[in-house]
Amino acid sequence: MAHIKISKDRCKGCMLCIEACPRKIIKKSGKINARGVMYVEVKKGSACTGCAMCAIMCPESCIEVYR
Repeated sequence: MAHIKISKDRCKGCMLCIEACPRKIIKKSGKINARGVMYVEVKKGSACTGCAMCAIMCPESCIEVYR
């Protein structure tokens, strides 16, 4: 099963990955990171397919996809 890892401290809160994910498994966390913005996280119990659309869309390269 594929999964993604998000570097919360590098995330600038643009939310582009949320729109790019075809499975809609990424959400706004509601928590603040070191930059002072709300970062994103993976929804619990979500099934990632490993398509890497979120990582491709991320301008800060803070998402890693493991297949």
